[in-house]
Amino acid sequence: MTPPSLSPAERYAASRQRAGHPGVQAFRDRLAFELDPFQVQSCVALEDGESVLVAAPTGAGKTIVAEFAVFLSMGTAHEKVFYTAPIKALSNQKYNELADMYGHDSVGLLTGDTSVNPRARVVVMTTEVLRNMLYVGSDLLTDLKYVVMDEVHYLADRFRGPVWEEVIIHLPQEVRLVSLSATVSNAEEFGDWLNAVRGDTRVIVSEERPVPLDQHVLIRSRLVDLFDAKHAAAGGAPRLNPEFAEITRIPSRTPQQHGRGGPRNGPRPQRFGMPRSDVVDLLADRNLLPAIFFIFSRAGCDAAVRQAMRDGIRLTTADERAEIREIVEERCRTLLDEDLAVLGYWDWLEGLQRGLAAHHAGLLPAFKEVVEELFQKKLLKVVFATETLALGINMPARTVVLEQLEKFNGEARVPITPGEYTQLTGRAGRRGIDVEGHSVILWQEGLDPQSVASLASRRSYPLNSSFRPTYNMAVNLIERFGRDRTRTILESSFAQFQADRAVVDLARKVRQQEDSLAGYERAMQDETGTLGDVTEYAALRREITELERAGARPGDQSAKSRERRKRELIALRRRLKAHPAHSSPRRDELSRWAERWWRLKRQTESLQGQIATRTGAVARIFDRVTEVLIDLDYLRVVDDGRVVMTKHGGMLARIYGERDLLLAESLRRGVWHGLDVPAVAALATTFVFEPRREEGIVNERWLPKGPFRDAWNRLEGLWERLDDLERSQNLPGSDRPSVGLVSAMHRWARGGALDAVLREADLQAGDFVRWTKQVIDLLDQVSQVAEGQTSRTARQALDAIRRGIVAYSSVQ
Repeated sequence: MTPPSLSPAERYAASRQRAGHPGVQAFRDRLAFELDPFQVQSCVALEDGESVLVAAPTGAGKTIVAEFAVFLSMGTAHEKVFYTAPIKALSNQKYNELADMYGHDSVGLLTGDTSVNPRARVVVMTTEVLRNMLYVGSDLLTDLKYVVMDEVHYLADRFRGPVWEEVIIHLPQEVRLVSLSATVSNAEEFGDWLNAVRGDTRVIVSEERPVPLDQHVLIRSRLVDLFDAKHAAAGGAPRLNPEFAEITRIPSRTPQQHGRGGPRNGPRPQRFGMPRSDVVDLLADRNLLPAIFFIFSRAGCDAAVRQAMRDGIRLTTADERAEIREIVEERCRTLLDEDLAVLGYWDWLEGLQRGLAAHHAGLLPAFKEVVEELFQKKLLKVVFATETLALGINMPARTVVLEQLEKFNGEARVPITPGEYTQLTGRAGRRGIDVEGHSVILWQEGLDPQSVASLASRRSYPLNSSFRPTYNMAVNLIERFGRDRTRTILESSFAQFQADRAVVDLARKVRQQEDSLAGYERAMQDETGTLGDVTEYAALRREITELERAGARPGDQSAKSRERRKRELIALRRRLKAHPAHSSPRRDELSRWAERWWRLKRQTESLQGQIATRTGAVARIFDRVTEVLIDLDYLRVVDDGRVVMTKHGGMLARIYGERDLLLAESLRRGVWHGLDVPAVAALATTFVFEPRREEGIVNERWLPKGPFRDAWNRLEGLWERLDDLERSQNLPGSDRPSVGLVSAMHRWARGGALDAVLREADLQAGDFVRWTKQVIDLLDQVSQVAEGQTSRTARQALDAIRRGIVAYSSVQ
């Protein structure tokens, strides 16, 4: 239905659009709500046969565009859609949603450790699965029409981002791309790249939040607006609320003094005001629940739940508690009784029944999924979460509370960025439920009102490529395209696109500085032509000054060095006096111009050096990667100069992961030979596990006895040789493999009890499951690429560790 408020011209335009895009109209007719303008534009572009990049805030309804792509494909006889997501939790969520829409027979799921109906018309998968399909030329790609890349801004992720670019570059050209992104500040640049590599791509950007955001600050017990509401109502730009500035009684400072909202140094700021439980009560009294409290610490999230329970917080009715119990018991019925106490099940359930929960990466996946389900059903009222909740999972709240404006980044406490603030507060406001969303900053000593206002009013979230060639990528592409064409393909990456854009800006600056250099040269000219090269004269003066300074510095003041310096100074002064410019009355003026010329010349040469390093940067890294592979006989140069893949390269082409080459070398050199099932599982951890803290020197007494220790020593030696080889090729090398999970995984593979394994690993249950799933993925690869007994033992090890809470979390 066309809204009656439209003008006659707008009604005519809407009528023309319906006639020209019957697919869009049919899709709109089956919805219970009207599409937003950006959604209509995106759907029209898809029906016109274009790819789309849709950049919009969290909760704006970007996935409607993806659903339209599915709708278009399901209206044909054979067309297929692949829906890719960055994390398994998102894949599972989207699979369930699409299966409810189109039936389980039409929808599949592929997440590495889960395969459900892979030949369906619509398949939800992680991006890595699609990348692997492209490299092996899977027949599942037949009839593929659309690929949805949900949360495509993940390509900025340092570890997993390159996979997104591989997929975008290597997808068949006839496949249309539906790229869904958070609001990024360089969407047009990303869209330009997509146009370059994928053809017609329409960029649609919406910065309108689906639910307006009211931003507050809680100071002591007062909840005040961050911005001046009257000024905003009059159409003005965001301006600090005078009442807020007065309450804080802190003189205004510039954002540069405190960075993005917090002090750079000094003691950790303390929140002053209400205890956390009183904050919950205040939000409840003001009808601002449900709320997500963002606490940038897993331990802090768990402690917050315990504190709220000790303080007697209870936010649910008897009916809600009964429904919560029923859902939890149904979802957790397959967990072993002996594991429940280890997992803290009873305390967790008690918190849920009170309407309280934590949400972070250390939580058991099964528990995390229950928390998400209960929150979506409005049964949970307060969730204490780390920032991982802000990434993609559908858990909007009425209110988001930020307890701090800084977080630990692994090395130091740093202020959150405007982009992170936008992502976090994007969870505030439930479309169709709330008139507005609310964000609440808990005020702390040391914060600056102007800096906080600046943080909350900026929306900068640049998307920067993290693409880099890998060993697996190199052998796969060279096998398919040859070395020369592969270099060309890699130069079409977003990383090189951005580098080339930067080169354009640098080249423009070089041209400007070259014009200035020419101007300086004209200023140094003498009408009589008798002064000679003034820059040479200025260089002599500079050399003399530097030598004199060197003589005045403490250090090498031996008689021999002093004598040498004295002779050099005498020679330079003689040349200076003999120079034609020395006798000119303008010599000081000309020397100043020459000094400026020299400084600008050095700056210009530095810029030219930057241009040289950025031009073809990705291809140069690829060349270094290729040389390593040639040295190790994974690639070989044949008589006609072509580079071809060897049989060892064929094995490497089927290994995916951060340590692809080390794994290939270990298999090739027999490191795995003779290991039993627990030892194979333990050795596999060293390829994937990354400790949160530095391990220091490993005490071999804690490692499994027998053949494992020899295997580990040989693996360490392989890593050292590879690291030396990489660094000799000006590649960054890699971190030493970690044995931090070895003993725990060895025990788990032998059937050890969960509580003993978690104690030995010093990990939370969710972390243990996540790392074990990665070990399972690696063992699956080993079982496929290795031969004989090693392959069989890897498969047995995989089965041995996929049990208990690990097996449960694999069931969708």
